[in-house]
Amino acid sequence: MRRAGAASGARVRRPASSERVRPPEAVGAGASVLRPVVAIVGRPNVGKSTLFNRLVGRRQAIVRDVPGVTRDRLYGLVAFDRWQATFVDTGGFDPSPEASLVDGVRRQVLAALAEADLVLFVVDARAGLTGLDREIADALRKAGRPVLLVANKVEGPAQEGELGELYELGFGEPWPVSSEHGRGVAELLGAARARLGAAAGPFVEPSRAPATSIAIVGRPNVGKSSLVNALVGAERVLVHADPGTTRDAVDTPFTYGGRRYVLIDTAGIRRKGKVTEPLEKLAVVMALRSLERCQVAVLLIDATEGLTAQDAHIAGYADAAGRATVVAVNKWDLVPPGMVRRGEVVEQLRDRLPFLDYAPVAFTSALTGAGLPELFELVDRVAAEARRRVAPADLRAALLGAVARRPITLGGAPLTIQSAAQVGVEPPVFVVRVNRPSEIHFSYARYLVNSLRRAFGFTGSPIRLIFRRAAGRRPRRSQR
Repeated sequence: MRRAGAASGARVRRPASSERVRPPEAVGAGASVLRPVVAIVGRPNVGKSTLFNRLVGRRQAIVRDVPGVTRDRLYGLVAFDRWQATFVDTGGFDPSPEASLVDGVRRQVLAALAEADLVLFVVDARAGLTGLDREIADALRKAGRPVLLVANKVEGPAQEGELGELYELGFGEPWPVSSEHGRGVAELLGAARARLGAAAGPFVEPSRAPATSIAIVGRPNVGKSSLVNALVGAERVLVHADPGTTRDAVDTPFTYGGRRYVLIDTAGIRRKGKVTEPLEKLAVVMALRSLERCQVAVLLIDATEGLTAQDAHIAGYADAAGRATVVAVNKWDLVPPGMVRRGEVVEQLRDRLPFLDYAPVAFTSALTGAGLPELFELVDRVAAEARRRVAPADLRAALLGAVARRPITLGGAPLTIQSAAQVGVEPPVFVVRVNRPSEIHFSYARYLVNSLRRAFGFTGSPIRLIFRRAAGRRPRRSQR
């Protein structure tokens, strides 16, 4: 179960070599450049996420016409007329403290305000001012950050004349926009740049230095968000005992041991038959897309529950996506000493996940921080292995040796290998030209893959083997 409070600084022991998490706005820029941060805040269902997606130019935040969809902070880079800033999408803000999930969302909003250079206070122009809007305005005045008032859902000039009541919030002239259709967004960006003034940094070309992207995937309540918070040493994402707390795929750039990473916290993936709500379906889609854009997948398994059928399904998603994978057995601190050995757990994983036998296994605890340095060592290792390249001569020699050890005939003719070459990395992809490519059985192809793994490593990474017909004359079938 995902445990509330597991990410608090008082309870989580950070790895000794971990560095303090840098503001996400620094990622992608030179080390000495910090972009200004613009936080988007407002009550639920006023269109904050729609505006955020419009500004960053892609569907990064889940948008549904129901309140309370966004819960965590989402960061995105916005470039406008040779100017750049980091914009932060936040959940619906309720200033009144409550001992519930709402309180966790409120803490996320307050964290965004604490690092913001400018606040976009979004209100719904159609609905007019509400008591909650006024409460948020009071909270923003106490925060002491510069504020631009954004009147969203203004579809035409006729509505602009109805914005007079917004002046009573005390933030000056409201900026009318339609985040859904893009109306007024460019003018809003110009106003934000002008309001930031000296805080607005210059346009900086993104750094070429690579950052390893790591997607944390697994079932609901296995501790994904707690693990992310433990790794960065702060409450970066919301943790709650209720399943389905995380919805958006939340990217968290940070530095560990002098190396740059991007952690991607994802929604828990349940069995397809149990996913009926449209919002949960979108969250699962976002989680699966995270596998497509990450370099390393960390498959999180609950040590107190053991390997489940759904864990195996998620492992299959990672393998199909071609991601380098590390299996992390989380909540290991809750397993009574001597009850089960690590070797027995690894043996069970190899037995029930034979297609993922290349993935190394780490034993972690998001609560205590145990095993986190080892997890990073494995992540670095499998990321490097997935980028490994093999010379054509060495590759062909390894395959010829494998065929010599276990020769086969295809339609009466022995398998012959004309050439072999690596054509891709992450995952490693090899094209092998043989005499009868369509007749090679999948079990023999698996034998060749295992032979390559023994010869060259590729720990943690799937290997793709593609057979092509050898150049030259088409081989004749034997007479029967």
